[in-house]
Amino acid sequence: MAQPKNLKKLTRDRMARTGESYTTARKHILAAKPERPANALEAAEAAAAAEEAELPEYPAPENVIQYDAALWHRVLTQAGVTHPITGEPISEAMLAGLAGGIGFMIFTFEYDSVTTATIVTRAHPEPYTANLLTRCGAKVNERTTGSARLAAEYLDAGLDAGRAVVVRASVAALPWVDAEAIEESDAIDLVVVGEHGDDLLIDDGSGSLTPISPSDLAFARAQRKRDKHWQAWIPTSTGPSASALAKAAREAIDQMTSRMLGTSELEGIPTHFAKNFGIAGMNNWAERLRDTTTRKGWTRIFEDPTRLESGLNQILGFLTDTRFGGIGALRGQYADFLTEAATLPGLRALETHVADYSHLAQDWIVFTDLIDPEIDVEERSAHFATLADQLEIIAQGEHAAATALSATLEQLGK
Repeated sequence: MAQPKNLKKLTRDRMARTGESYTTARKHILAAKPERPANALEAAEAAAAAEEAELPEYPAPENVIQYDAALWHRVLTQAGVTHPITGEPISEAMLAGLAGGIGFMIFTFEYDSVTTATIVTRAHPEPYTANLLTRCGAKVNERTTGSARLAAEYLDAGLDAGRAVVVRASVAALPWVDAEAIEESDAIDLVVVGEHGDDLLIDDGSGSLTPISPSDLAFARAQRKRDKHWQAWIPTSTGPSASALAKAAREAIDQMTSRMLGTSELEGIPTHFAKNFGIAGMNNWAERLRDTTTRKGWTRIFEDPTRLESGLNQILGFLTDTRFGGIGALRGQYADFLTEAATLPGLRALETHVADYSHLAQDWIVFTDLIDPEIDVEERSAHFATLADQLEIIAQGEHAAATALSATLEQLGK
């Protein structure tokens, strides 16, 4: 719809005068347009004002379990997208499940001065955000461009429509990040929620908005090669139908169980790396934890005290951070997803699997609590054996849960 040409200036002036957020100030500007428009332009502006009057405020992060699912929960909520049955915003748990839910990956790499240990317990390697956006049923305005000028114009278009805009940036290029502590290739999605003065206001999940200059954000976005200047926003409040959401949930569950059980090929992953993923990856890790003699065993690769402490801290960080893991390895959140999915048409049988994933969440919490980065290097083999014991319990539980859930899904398809 047409917008006043000076809308951005009017909004900024009101923000400076009242201290309101960009979204709130913009609402008031649009709401002040004439009730009885004299021409087509004013009619369009009045229609836009009526639509924006219904637009919810951008919500603050609360009880975030998975970073990207929570981010899109806030963005979809601000756009007015709702669950087709409850009429409430689509929950973080539902969005996480639609994105692919849970998974497992473990990799270690030895360098000259450090041995890295990476673990991912969310869905992987499928494109998490792309799956979420495809399956959530909302209309998405998504763009990628090699031009910084066009990227800025696209960003302004989203903000001028009263919507929060998600952009993808290189973590190491953000001005508030210690670049030496971050892998250069690491990326993060951030939400631009508005403007304040000459700065943009960023939601990075921290609970408060962070100002950044347009040039600094453009630089951080430009460091991404494959998805340079990527952005997405939700132009309308249109959401999924109940039947479409049920179909998307079934597709996501099938993808999760086949990945965990190793019954499908992994997207973009060479076959010889498959042993690092899913339940096979858990069992492989347990073997390496117990291995005290070969060069691939953890006793050997972490025989240096500094490498040992660093490696265990990395594992602990991945399990407790919300980017690639989360509390209970996200299994509790997946139980919440199944609970919600069971209310969708034809999916009531999913509720019988909620207890399995709730129990697995507790098993993963026990495993996380066992990790001790300060363990004496001479006691590392015994410590690794303790971790292997718990990991094998988890792997058995994961196999039973995924097998049973897959069987139920097959029955639902008949």
